[in-house]
Amino acid sequence: MSCGEPHDKDCREVLEKVYAYLDGELGEGETFDITVHLDECSPCLQEYDLDKAVKALVAKHCGCDPVPDDLRSKVLDRIARVRAELAD
Repeated sequence: MSCGEPHDKDCREVLEKVYAYLDGELGEGETFDITVHLDECSPCLQEYDLDKAVKALVAKHCGCDPVPDDLRSKVLDRIARVRAELAD
């Protein structure tokens, strides 16, 4: 996905890291860069809002069970592959 506008941080890179951003797993520099990008790019902001809603829904219904690291990796990998397919 790309909005067609030039940004310091590419749309694809932002969307690949949006779950890590939501989870607070990025360093200060990357967090700042993504925040700036989301402020400038409405398509990425809409995707972020959708991902945030999905995360909240999952947390509401499955928040009591810890997620194994291998399952989390598989889910994130699948999300990345679907995004790549949709971007093509």
